[in-house]
Amino acid sequence: MPETTPAKPDTVPDTVPDAVPDAVPDTVSDTVPDALDRDLGWSLGVVFRAYVRIADALVAELPGGARGYQVLAAAAQELPGGQGALAQRLGIDKTVMTYLIDDLEQAGLVERRPDPADRRNKRVLATADGRATWTSLCSRLEHAEEHVLAPLAADERDLFRELLRKLAVRAHTLDPVTSACELVAELDPAPARPRHSARH
Repeated sequence: MPETTPAKPDTVPDTVPDAVPDAVPDTVSDTVPDALDRDLGWSLGVVFRAYVRIADALVAELPGGARGYQVLAAAAQELPGGQGALAQRLGIDKTVMTYLIDDLEQAGLVERRPDPADRRNKRVLATADGRATWTSLCSRLEHAEEHVLAPLAADERDLFRELLRKLAVRAHTLDPVTSACELVAELDPAPARPRHSARH
């Protein structure tokens, strides 16, 4: 695996990429059908893609990109739990997480240490360079957030962040497959009808 180097503050742009439009319209009702405009999935997808496009450019120099940033953020804040717990929380495959931490460790941004609570586990902690890189990236990612949330007033931004946090925490604690199956059963309690072959 090739050795990577940590992101330097001067290698990360201070502003959002030029490819992102400066002005964000207050409404898209003129170009999007009303039914789609009010669709939760469509709205979440558009906002998510807009943020990811900017954020990916800002953390491109970091090993692992956006996922590397999430690991670095957790390591810099010394979140409890070992490497496996961190992989589960971030929704990253354990094998992928191992390689990702290896890259960050080779870049001098994180290090593995025995967990005092359970020495069988390894905690992932940021080095001094890792914390400095994380702090620098945090300030730059604020530009991405402000750009995406530009149509909202200051109090609306705070409320949006809080509501989104509540949704994220709840979604994270639920089993998506089990929850989805239960919801489908509630909406359509009738047993599924057997499908007939196309020949019939």
